[in-house]
Amino acid sequence: MIGLDTNVLVRYVAQDDAKQSLKATRLIESLSADAPGYVSIVSIIELVWVLTGCYESTKGEICEVLETLLRTKEIVVAHADTVWKALRLFKEGKADFADCLIERSANEAGCSYTATFDRDAAKYSGMKLVE
Repeated sequence: MIGLDTNVLVRYVAQDDAKQSLKATRLIESLSADAPGYVSIVSIIELVWVLTGCYESTKGEICEVLETLLRTKEIVVAHADTVWKALRLFKEGKADFADCLIERSANEAGCSYTATFDRDAAKYSGMKLVE
């Protein structure tokens, strides 16, 4: 298993740099179920931020990318069950993906709630507003 940094994932998804995208494609397509690529939670969050902020990807496009990563047998996503739960919450509502993942991660860790000062996170992702 090898770790995949966010920039490798971005080059593969965006296909925006001739040299790096070719290398990323070659690397990712060489992975197998026996020798998979590993994607950390941090890389998942960064990938969503980059796709949203730099590439102006739609929510649907982001969901498609994440679903593909999660379903690909040649890719191991850290805490995949929690990422799936966060993705469902993200798809269903207006919450930011990072907020969904923070809330679902805390829930999976046994927290009774996640405290936040972010009103939107409290309203849309199920966190509890600190007042």
